[in-house]
Amino acid sequence: MVNADKLRLGVNIDHVATVRNARGSAYPDPVRAAKLAEAAGADGITAHLREDRRHIRDADIDGLMASLATPLNFEMAATAEMQSIALAHRPHAVCIVPEKREERTTEGGLDVAADDNRLAQFIAPLAAAGCRVSLFIGHEPRQIKAAARIGAAVVELHTGAYCDHHYEGDFAKRDAELAALIEGAALAHSLGLEVHAGHGLTYDTVQPIAHIPEIMELNIGHFLMAESLFVGMEPAIREMRRLMDEARA
Repeated sequence: MVNADKLRLGVNIDHVATVRNARGSAYPDPVRAAKLAEAAGADGITAHLREDRRHIRDADIDGLMASLATPLNFEMAATAEMQSIALAHRPHAVCIVPEKREERTTEGGLDVAADDNRLAQFIAPLAAAGCRVSLFIGHEPRQIKAAARIGAAVVELHTGAYCDHHYEGDFAKRDAELAALIEGAALAHSLGLEVHAGHGLTYDTVQPIAHIPEIMELNIGHFLMAESLFVGMEPAIREMRRLMDEARA
């Protein structure tokens, strides 16, 4: 049976750092944002330390590890540098994501099936250090099966295409993506993987994803940080939490 526990909300605070770095200042502080997100009801904090340090920086990870009361989900590329940083900090969770210098945001999921031997060796020491290893992937069955085969604990399904089709008004493609995500979540759960989802989710798109019973956690950042500019972080997060709970009920 599917676990009926409350759907968790992980709040990604990367883009607080984007605003800070645009002026090269010390503010706004991503750690302060993370603490506000916790107070507003976030179940965890997500931060992506990119190779080019375009938003989150090493000192931010230091501060988050020292300050958070909730788990840190440390997003990172599958590189030796990032593995070393993760092993030094040993966060609650490590999410391996594809990363390209020129992209504005993560464009798709990992190709686990084509890189399974390297990724299996890469994630083994992270798991041995006590980190829950998650792989950020698409809903394709071959990727989900490969994630289970190499020993990942979690898969996070990429919801970007579903969200993009919604805002483009192509509802047939949106609904096809949603159906594929539903099937992918069921397959992952059947293989013993914990299922998370995220990327591009907003108030308008979150409920159909939150309604998928196998999904245990949503990671949402850019929209919540943007909405916080208008209403404040606590109201923005509480409204997302309300919508998630309503869909789950």
